[in-house]
Amino acid sequence: MHIEINTDNHVHFDESVIRHVHQALESNLSRFGPQVRRVEVHLHDTNADKAGGRDKHCLLEAKLEGRPPMTASNDAATLAVAINGAAKKLQRVLDSHLARLH
Repeated sequence: MHIEINTDNHVHFDESVIRHVHQALESNLSRFGPQVRRVEVHLHDTNADKAGGRDKHCLLEAKLEGRPPMTASNDAATLAVAINGAAKKLQRVLDSHLARLH
């Protein structure tokens, strides 16, 4: 699975964020194997430098072989929680969609 990460100018983007995204997606989506060809990750800080809860946003878009893209998103106080929540939601979306196909 190819993972592409996009951020806005307000997200502190470093190796730890990349590692966390890869771990969250592998642990939640690995069972779908080759059906998920690519996942686009969009990370945003909606309040920028201002204080506030639930201002980190993660949107995941999974590109499936021969199917339309599936998306899931999550808002949280930290990027890590937003990424984990979106990955779990995407797992449920894929479970539901692929179960209907079989």
